[in-house]
Amino acid sequence: MGVFHDLSGSCKKMPAKLASDGKVEYQIALDEHSFALNDCIGKTLKITFPGAIHCIACGKKTKKSFSQGHCFRCMKVLPQCDQCIMSPERCHYFAGTCRDAEWGERNCMTDHIVYLANTTAAKVGITRASQIPTRWIDQGAEQALPIMRVATRQQAGFVEDALREHIADKTNWRNMLKNKAEPLDLESLRDQLFEKCAHELAELEDRFGADCLERLSNSTVVTLDFPVAEYPKKITSFNLDKIPEAEGVLKGVKGQYLIFDTGVINLRKYTGYNLNIQVLA
Repeated sequence: MGVFHDLSGSCKKMPAKLASDGKVEYQIALDEHSFALNDCIGKTLKITFPGAIHCIACGKKTKKSFSQGHCFRCMKVLPQCDQCIMSPERCHYFAGTCRDAEWGERNCMTDHIVYLANTTAAKVGITRASQIPTRWIDQGAEQALPIMRVATRQQAGFVEDALREHIADKTNWRNMLKNKAEPLDLESLRDQLFEKCAHELAELEDRFGADCLERLSNSTVVTLDFPVAEYPKKITSFNLDKIPEAEGVLKGVKGQYLIFDTGVINLRKYTGYNLNIQVLA
């Protein structure tokens, strides 16, 4: 059996883009090297972890990765690792205690989109406007609908906080990997949520200004087609920290997961890990 691809280096989140026909196109990225992944469906992939992890921020060698690729110190001091990233309604920029005000201005004090997604069930989410459709791809959403544009990440968090009283805000990753989502009427769901949350949304408008919440009533549903030849009936996860090797026939890619005939692996979890990835022809 020959080698189709053979790369070694620090693992990065898989780059992906949405083609004009709705198909999601993935790449594997190690350091500055990459290769197209969709062409590897049906081929055997072998991932080996020799043991080295380096922080993606400072480059320091670390025994354990925190916050998707950071060392402990960077996790404690960098703004992208702060608690408000996971809970944007807890943003403390305006209190003057942001870990890095310039970073906050670039990443949080900018337009954000509140959206609905179908990842085998409906959910609400938020993302920077510049991260569409990347955020939907990373979550494994097969349908997505932008429903509101706001001026800051914190405002998006407040809207999400109101809506998630009536809809989930988390993805069931096991269901997402086991099934292809049945189509949902996200536009009707949007209208229902706006009606149910009318009081909470009006309060936010009173707080931040009448124009702070731009309802995107004319948005259309975006459909995403992931490169999956076969969904697994049972989910078994590889853990490179325990067994530093994962191998199998690649059956598909969805979210940031590789789906093998032998199990699944969340490649984003290993950001900063020095890996060797071989594709056997």
